[in-house]
Amino acid sequence: MTIRLGYQIPNFSYGTGVSELFPTVIAQAREAQASGFDSVFVMDHFYQLPMLGEPDQPMLEAYTALGALATATENVQLGTLVTGNTYRNPALLAKAITTLDVVSQGRAILGIGTGWFELEHDQLGFEFGTFTERFNKLEEALQIILPMIKGERPTFSGKYYTVENAMAEPRFSDHIPLMIGGSGEKKTFALAARYFDHLNVIAAFPDLSRKVDALARRCEEVGRDPSTLETSVLVTAIPDENVTEDQLPPEMAGRMAVGSPESVAEQIKTNVIEAGIDGVIINVPFYTPGVLAKLGEALRPVVGR
Repeated sequence: MTIRLGYQIPNFSYGTGVSELFPTVIAQAREAQASGFDSVFVMDHFYQLPMLGEPDQPMLEAYTALGALATATENVQLGTLVTGNTYRNPALLAKAITTLDVVSQGRAILGIGTGWFELEHDQLGFEFGTFTERFNKLEEALQIILPMIKGERPTFSGKYYTVENAMAEPRFSDHIPLMIGGSGEKKTFALAARYFDHLNVIAAFPDLSRKVDALARRCEEVGRDPSTLETSVLVTAIPDENVTEDQLPPEMAGRMAVGSPESVAEQIKTNVIEAGIDGVIINVPFYTPGVLAKLGEALRPVVGR
């Protein structure tokens, strides 16, 4: 697994009818593939996020959409950035990700996190609880998911989840790459060091160097070479020369790159790659055909693609 240049689709509000919605999703994935992106991600949400729109704006269920994208692409890796563990029974998630891996001929990535969007939980009937409870649920879920996707048949009885001789067949790959997303230097980073191939660091640009150092410490604590744990950051890109940093929402400071594609690439090089992060996953709030080709051309040299 190598994620150097990924593309996340954060928005399904294209100003079209529903009949044109998924063709636009396919067009993005295919343009990303043709432009040198190595992976395509969707969000695992049921409502649109507050910073991107209203809750009732279009949002596709992640694994159904990824299964369809698997048949419309050939070589990009496919996954969620990231799956909310609270939304699915872990054995069901193991079945979903192994199925995606079969459908995509070995291109599935399992991205997972604790879940955080309280409104979805409350309105759709998912138990939210405290962060500690959600984290403990994730730790338990991994005791089920990880053996199942390797072809083992775990029996597990915990506080939140129970399985007996659980199976996930068929499988395409002996190892599905594992990504965790989060910012917690103690809990999440320790979990990444113990179990995962990739950590998507949630942090603003000025904090990334510190996050890299903290991750190295967590790796050292479990005897892992930090270079074996890949890292990335999600950056919102606005490739528009008429937009300047002082026009950005304050809550997105340090998480966006604006200007020409070359300027976006330079900002990512300075703020992400030179901070010690291995790769970048970008999203573009308002997709127009051709924008990913321009961004890919500018970003490939920066991330070594």
